Amino acid sequence: MLRRLALAGLALAALCGPAPARELKAVGITLGSLGNPFFVALAKGGEAAARAINPNVRVTVASAEYDLFKQFTQIDNFIALGVDLILINAADPRAVLAAVRRARAAGIVVIGVDVAASGADATVQTDNTQAGAISCAYLAEKIGGRGNVIIENGPQVSAVIDRVKGCKESLAKRPEIKILSDDQDGKGSREGGLAAMQGYLTRFPEIAGVFTINDPQAIGSDLAARQLGRKNIVITSVDGAPDIETALKGNTLIKASASQNPFAISAQAVKIGYGILNGQKPADPMVLIPSVLVTPETVGSYRGWASGP
Repeated sequence: MLRRLALAGLALAALCGPAPARELKAVGITLGSLGNPFFVALAKGGEAAARAINPNVRVTVASAEYDLFKQFTQIDNFIALGVDLILINAADPRAVLAAVRRARAAGIVVIGVDVAASGADATVQTDNTQAGAISCAYLAEKIGGRGNVIIENGPQVSAVIDRVKGCKESLAKRPEIKILSDDQDGKGSREGGLAAMQGYLTRFPEIAGVFTINDPQAIGSDLAARQLGRKNIVITSVDGAPDIETALKGNTLIKASASQNPFAISAQAVKIGYGILNGQKPADPMVLIPSVLVTPETVGSYRGWASGP
């Protein structure tokens, strides 16, 4: 009798033992614009982490160009391909919900990268509020705590909204700073920053500082100011991109950038997504990576956009 009970117990233990790990066979990545080096680094980080898990994984990368309907199509294509995991840099953090729900209903884990995506299993991003805050605190210090400042806005995704929020929190501590404009969209690009800055310089004869929501806009803004012969303007931004390292070492108006590590963001997103696939949910679905300020004085020791997580 005891022997039969022992054998039954062993059989039950075998049936109830840990399930084998779910294989990561295919990953879909949809990003803002592959014309921006930041998103290229995001793609590379996600692919590297996926291949570390499974060297034979199929990774499909798509550029949404900040177009919500294009992103919907890309997600539907990923569903049709039967991917296990989607990394999404949401064109619209709220409106993307319907597509995210379709993916999750198909058994796909969805992780937001760089910006939040409604309905996603988790999000990995820079602490953008902190990044905006340290960039604008430095800007305020460099202009002596007074003067006219521009906040050059961008596409209204959560990362940009949080950066502007952090910036305003820092500038609010300096009552002698006046924000002349905070609602112009620099499109997240060098060309957009150039056009927006040309407009500012035409409208406003006195500008002490400009905060741009990313480095491409900062570079475009610097170019516009130099074309129009405007000096004594301090420009700060967020990204810590390779181009900004060159700018900080040169003779430009750009004086600081709060760093990001896109490779590490997407690599961490893949690890978290793979864990969720196998029943391991993160303690907090919002994972924030802190930013550090890069200036002409510190750029020499700055590691840059790392080639590894």
